[in-house]
Amino acid sequence: MTLAVSSPDLTTLLSTGPFPAALRAAIQASGLSLDRVQHRLRARGATVSVATLSNWQSGRRQPERDDSFVVLGHLEAVLGLPEAALRMLVGPPRPRGRHAMAPVATPTVEQLWSRRDLLGTLLSTVDTSSDELLTRLSQHDLVEVGRDGRQQSLRVKQVLRADADGADRWLVVYDPRHPRGAAADLVPLRHCRLGNLAVHPDTGLMAAELLFDEPLSRGETVMMEFEIISPAGAPPRHGDLFCRKFRRPVRDYLAEIRFHPEALPQRAYQVTSPLASPTGTRRRALTVSAAGSVHATAQDVGPGTLAIRWDGIPHP
Repeated sequence: MTLAVSSPDLTTLLSTGPFPAALRAAIQASGLSLDRVQHRLRARGATVSVATLSNWQSGRRQPERDDSFVVLGHLEAVLGLPEAALRMLVGPPRPRGRHAMAPVATPTVEQLWSRRDLLGTLLSTVDTSSDELLTRLSQHDLVEVGRDGRQQSLRVKQVLRADADGADRWLVVYDPRHPRGAAADLVPLRHCRLGNLAVHPDTGLMAAELLFDEPLSRGETVMMEFEIISPAGAPPRHGDLFCRKFRRPVRDYLAEIRFHPEALPQRAYQVTSPLASPTGTRRRALTVSAAGSVHATAQDVGPGTLAIRWDGIPHP
């Protein structure tokens, strides 16, 4: 059986989620009862109870174990959905039992990066004390990709709130990921100025301070904006990935990639990896707009990473 995925509601839900609503709409569109869905799954060698299917579509439970994702793959086929259409909508595993209320430990800055030893040396030359005192209210990352597929710039706009008196700077860590380690330029734009900056000469790995206009009192907020510009002549970054690392949670996050009209990717994906659950990485397809951009949003994200991957850019 092939389901014509033409319902605007179902099409939208398969693109945006959430998982329970998308599954419920797909089952309704198929015209099958849960009993019949279970029967067709069993015929494909996939065993799952009607109660489990009911819990999945109501949101009381979600697939989390490997065998559940195998069943979900068969379920997509039974419902006539594109491959991975439902699997990409499943959220990270939910904490259970006594761990459900346990807070996620805040990692050190170095724990989020692969070049930990190098970064530790750089961090010893900058003041990181304010990082503990700031609540991340919102953050917007805008990446510009040029005609050659190279990430030309990253513009960051964010709103921070001080949890204690004295917070006076924001810590920037940036890895250019260029084969020859070309350093990027850090440019303060609004309500901040450059403080200490350290760059590793061989890798281009950067740690820097952006100083606020004034030290903050507890409860005060600051809106700041800065840009990281790739150096002229730097080796292109193909292949390709933008990854935001979250040491502490951000309430509202938006990542946007804007592509040159002659460098539009064929595919793009959002990849979310919570630090507390290494096996909880989830991927969902993103749509490249007619204007040549793609974006991903998240609420209360972190600690962990959120990345946008893309491929299929025609290179000159």
